[in-house]
Amino acid sequence: MKNIIDVIDISVKYGSQLVLTDLNFHVSRGEIFGFIGPSGSGKTTIINTLLGIIKPYKGSSKIFEKDSQTLKSSDLTQLGIMSDAIGYYERLSIFENLQIYAHIFGISEKKVDDLLSKVGLIKQKNMKTGNISVGMLQRMLFVRALINSPKLLFLDEPTSGLDPTIARNIRNEIKNLQKKGTTIFLTSHNMHEVTLLCDKIALLNNGQIIEQGSPKDIINKYIHEKEVLISFNNEHQKKVSFDDLTSFSSLKDVYSIHSIEPTLEEIFIKLTERQ
Repeated sequence: MKNIIDVIDISVKYGSQLVLTDLNFHVSRGEIFGFIGPSGSGKTTIINTLLGIIKPYKGSSKIFEKDSQTLKSSDLTQLGIMSDAIGYYERLSIFENLQIYAHIFGISEKKVDDLLSKVGLIKQKNMKTGNISVGMLQRMLFVRALINSPKLLFLDEPTSGLDPTIARNIRNEIKNLQKKGTTIFLTSHNMHEVTLLCDKIALLNNGQIIEQGSPKDIINKYIHEKEVLISFNNEHQKKVSFDDLTSFSSLKDVYSIHSIEPTLEEIFIKLTERQ
């Protein structure tokens, strides 16, 4: 099985409004695929469509080479889903919420504690979820998605609301999961994060994919003119084209020279301005 996810010409409507239009992409086994766009662009909708929660207006999608609209329970148990759209019990503690899922999948409570330790929640595990911060809730939902050791993991904005240190720990754990063979489909609006994490991405705007590929390939595609930033000893800086470097008669006052390439965020803004 080469592809874990196949999406072919998917369009989704809410009433008469088209919210996803002619989406095509594939997620290979063992890769991290990022679905990237601003709030309201349709990121969560595609996850719900892949999970069979929403029926597409047209097109088809497959998970494990099977129609994702008719997955059996044996297929669903191989999935992990992190989403705040899936309910939790506010009157129960963090541990009690996770314990329910552990019992369903026959997972030991020790594994739950191990996962809580990895995300820095072991000391807070007895707190009622109705009283915890957004960041703590995000970490609990992340742990919940990992309890059954899924082959395919859906992460909807996994680091939203987290402080930088915790967000980095979550990213490290995502990379560790990939090393163990987990295929990961994540949504995000954080361009820097997906550059660090993802093997491939799809940039989404107004329900349409406007670009896709590896972050490196997309960035290289939009480097129209190579530029460098010259920093001088007097702290002055000058941006010039690479070819114009030869016009400098002397580099004795130069402190450093760095190449400049567009960021994913800059590329995304330019692409959306064209629409």
